[in-house]
Amino acid sequence: MKPSSIIVWLARALAILGGIVLAAVVVMTVASISGRAFTRFGLGPVPGDFELVQAGVGFSVFAFLPWCQLNRGHATVDIVTAFFSNRANHIIDLLTEILMTVVLGLIAWQLYYGMRDKLAYGETSFILQFPMWWPYAACFVASVVATMVSAYMITVRFHELRAGTPMPELGQGSVH
Repeated sequence: MKPSSIIVWLARALAILGGIVLAAVVVMTVASISGRAFTRFGLGPVPGDFELVQAGVGFSVFAFLPWCQLNRGHATVDIVTAFFSNRANHIIDLLTEILMTVVLGLIAWQLYYGMRDKLAYGETSFILQFPMWWPYAACFVASVVATMVSAYMITVRFHELRAGTPMPELGQGSVH
């Protein structure tokens, strides 16, 4: 298996998992709101719904980052760079990829230390009492994958700079 296919698989699998978690959070939120509306019929809100939303959405955001990075899905402002040469745009792409990798690495590092603190102090959520290190660990793993994908994309952008043309997008096979 080539490194690019492993990277694509990791990014895709994490995005799918993030989508499943986000869909579960949406269903749980609808159930909780509906339960509040029908308390007179014996229903009620889902206990700890806001805790589950925080943990689930936090993980989903980090789970979507690798796929977004792989497919150049981040917001860009082309109003100025449209007037630059292809080479200048390739250099900008490479520099932003390096910057993104550094930022994702710092985020992963801080999530790791946050996870260790939550684990060391035995902190739990208020209502459900689940260990707070669990969502930190999930976000940490996703941020490590995002950092790996971003580091790989540095090599892709470097090859684009050398070749002078964009490479086919890894996730979809199209040219950007």
